[in-house]
Amino acid sequence: MMDAHTRQIPRAAAPPPKGERQDGQDWPARSLRHVWHPCTQMKQQAQMPLIALASGEGPWLVDTDGHRYLDAISSWWVNLFGHANPRINAAIVDQLGKLEHAMLAGFTHEPVVTLAERLSALTGGVLGHCFFASDGASAVEIALKMSFHAWRNLGHADKREFVCVKNGYHGETLGALAVTDVALFRDAYDPLLRHAHVAASPDARLAFAGEAAADVARRAAADLGALLEAREGRIAAVIVEPLVQCAAGMAMHDPVYLREVRALCDRHGAHMIADEIAVGCGRTGTFFASEQAGIWPDLLTLSKGISGGYLPLSLVMCRPAIYDAFYDDSTARGFLHSHSYTGNPLACRAAVATLDIFAQDNVLAQNVTRAKRLTERLAPLAGDPRVRHFRQRGMIWAFDAAIDAPQAVTTFARRFHAEARERGVLLRPLGNTVYLMPPYILDDATTDWLAAQTLAAFDAAYDAASAANGAR
Repeated sequence: MMDAHTRQIPRAAAPPPKGERQDGQDWPARSLRHVWHPCTQMKQQAQMPLIALASGEGPWLVDTDGHRYLDAISSWWVNLFGHANPRINAAIVDQLGKLEHAMLAGFTHEPVVTLAERLSALTGGVLGHCFFASDGASAVEIALKMSFHAWRNLGHADKREFVCVKNGYHGETLGALAVTDVALFRDAYDPLLRHAHVAASPDARLAFAGEAAADVARRAAADLGALLEAREGRIAAVIVEPLVQCAAGMAMHDPVYLREVRALCDRHGAHMIADEIAVGCGRTGTFFASEQAGIWPDLLTLSKGISGGYLPLSLVMCRPAIYDAFYDDSTARGFLHSHSYTGNPLACRAAVATLDIFAQDNVLAQNVTRAKRLTERLAPLAGDPRVRHFRQRGMIWAFDAAIDAPQAVTTFARRFHAEARERGVLLRPLGNTVYLMPPYILDDATTDWLAAQTLAAFDAAYDAASAANGAR
């Protein structure tokens, strides 16, 4: 393994002697005593010491010892334009001096109006209204409630069932878990859930010999069609992750699947919900992933990158017909959902600044060039016999290590994370799937360096996992 002095990583400063923290504080130990970390088995955390962060700069995170780490997963897929981005910083500071927060019931303000207008314009006005929340799971809850309640207001209270896709992930609140098909997150809470129907996945990795990704997509759509026909008149909505099922191991599918889902929902009178929390905001190559299929859903959820990774913000966009279903003299027919920080001005201003960067820097076109270079540098993986299904969509890359034994998969995932971290890169495999989701700002030299470190970490982790499995 490489130590701190041999890694080819830019340094903020030489690290202090081992055991001596730059700020004199043992933040990891204090964190383990008092902070319950998310998506973490706390008993295992001691095996991989926490990184105590002091600052961020562009694609880099800097710890309290001065070590720099390339944030190759955009801090859980949220950071689009780097840490401490000067333009987003300036927008938030400006807003902070004007209005930090006020409730959105009975009031409005420039950032929330501007953001809603600009997002609607990006859909050509097809999705006309935005309802704001704080996080992705909350947005999914809102979309599910909107769908059911809209049908109820229209006299179809029997439409109360939902359909999700096999291995799909939509969040960890109870409503979102009900349309999530990832056992690790769902099973402990199964008795609390209102179960959804699960349709076949269009994951291109499921192709039979001689099949293309589009064939898998059409097979999955046919399965959905049979389900909708069997439950005719009872399905409120079908929820999908357009183009990439991220938590399923970056399972990518052909856009034809979305066109088929749109047609099936129209035919059977069900809403189509596009969960673009992870795949929106340019991540798949277009601002909205749905654009690549030439369709618009009835409801679309956004979060993660919409604020540039700065502040908690999510939203649901909907077609006018859904909004109109609630427009009535009766309060009870309104959409009575809220939280105290709905449409927070600081978060909305960060989101407007994020949209400004997209527009001013021609980001989507620039990302095509960035993606081409990183794909070329990772090309050795595509022909490596230790690798299955090397794939890329927009600014998402993934490949599966050819490891099947459950214990070996666990060993590989932990070892890869450790090996990448030793090389100054933050990457967290999903089981045997290694993925990269870097921010949209990498220059050529950093791109080349990231690819080299990824290849080196894979070599070391695969060999270690194979050796550990062989020893058993």
